[in-house]
Amino acid sequence: METTLNKALVSYIEQEIIPRYDHFDAGHRRDHVQAVIAEAMRLSAFYPVEPDMVYAAAAYHDTGLCVDRKTHHIESGRIIRTDQHLRQWFDDAQIEQIAQAAEDHRASSDHAPRSIYGKIIAEADRQIIPESIILRTVQYGLAHNPSLDMEGLWERTCEHMAEKYDVGGYLKLWVPESRNAEGLARLRDIIHDRSLLRQYFERAYQEATAQ
Repeated sequence: METTLNKALVSYIEQEIIPRYDHFDAGHRRDHVQAVIAEAMRLSAFYPVEPDMVYAAAAYHDTGLCVDRKTHHIESGRIIRTDQHLRQWFDDAQIEQIAQAAEDHRASSDHAPRSIYGKIIAEADRQIIPESIILRTVQYGLAHNPSLDMEGLWERTCEHMAEKYDVGGYLKLWVPESRNAEGLARLRDIIHDRSLLRQYFERAYQEATAQ
């Protein structure tokens, strides 16, 4: 069953919010937020939530990147709370929940999402497709560590994979209806086979540097 969203809200977000992602790094462009929105809306069908709130939280979740990468989730929450346009469609309590969902989406957060909205956005943001994860890691490394050569970037990629995605890593899954558990298992198989991970890395490096 297709979810019906407020047309005015969708129009505002498509015209004023989604285009902001065009100015972010390659791993957080328009295609990323559109994928997060699509997966968040799919997951929302399993829970008694307000679809418009899920849609808004997904659309705004990375907008804080315009301020700072490290605290972008907090900045996203601030942007939501101060966007007066949202008050056309949501009351104060709803806006606070939307803001908290954006704040709680970050994988390295030191606390679990405070509501089902936060869990849905956090899970939708994971998008654990091994090829995409490795490509985004390489793209981020190129953008934020331009002094690294290919071997330096390889070492950074290995460290990031272990720290975030391997067994004991900081990434947590929150919604059982997501597809991420299967993707995470496949990614861990790649991480544990260093020669296979190197193959994925080299393909990602070639794609990232050809852009």
